[in-house]
Amino acid sequence: MAGLRVDFGLLLEPLGFIKVLEWIFSIFAFATCGGFQGETTLQVSCKGVANKTVTAAFAYPFRLNTVVFSAPDPKRCGGTWTDVYLVGNFSSSAQFFVTLAVLSFLYCIAALVVYIGYKHVYQQNSKFPLTDLAVTVITAFLWLVSTFSWATALADIKMSTGASAIPGIESCKAPGTTCRFASVTSMKTLNVSVVFGLLNMVLWGGNIWFVYKDTNLHNQSKRIPQQSPAIYSTQRGI
Repeated sequence: MAGLRVDFGLLLEPLGFIKVLEWIFSIFAFATCGGFQGETTLQVSCKGVANKTVTAAFAYPFRLNTVVFSAPDPKRCGGTWTDVYLVGNFSSSAQFFVTLAVLSFLYCIAALVVYIGYKHVYQQNSKFPLTDLAVTVITAFLWLVSTFSWATALADIKMSTGASAIPGIESCKAPGTTCRFASVTSMKTLNVSVVFGLLNMVLWGGNIWFVYKDTNLHNQSKRIPQQSPAIYSTQRGI
């Protein structure tokens, strides 16, 4: 391929090494969030039913308001049990987080291809480093926003699928019906996804400096102090 000059040595430099870490951490971010599946269960006693387990299965993208608990029995507690849904739609925050992780993953692949095979082209054309800098700044900001948005949504998901959901279930208030919270799937992997979001935010934010050093903006800032003494000396001679 014309212009291709493969150099894996760049992966040992901060610019390439951090990009590899961003690539890896973006995989963990969307895998831990986008691959989650769980369920919450209640123990229900009502007319003709004793300690029957009802379940509501939920998963990414966490549209909980579409998730319904199973009925305790075919007679639906003598007709007193109506469809019970979880509360909340957190798909926007979850999809924002996962989409950003996927886009970051794809961009890192493209950037690594350029770094490894076309570094000379990258350095000769000032537009490439400036574009890389702009993308890095924007992505770092988006990781900040998406991670805190997802962390807030995760806290609400835990509330909606935990024991605090029972007081809002009207069917559990019917005469002779009692509901007791049984269990909910551990959300440790979702907690980990928030951690990887924070790590991505730090990585992309820290990488701004290393990308900036390859731009002509940094080169100009280095030349200005070097020229100042000469200009000052000339002015004094006048």
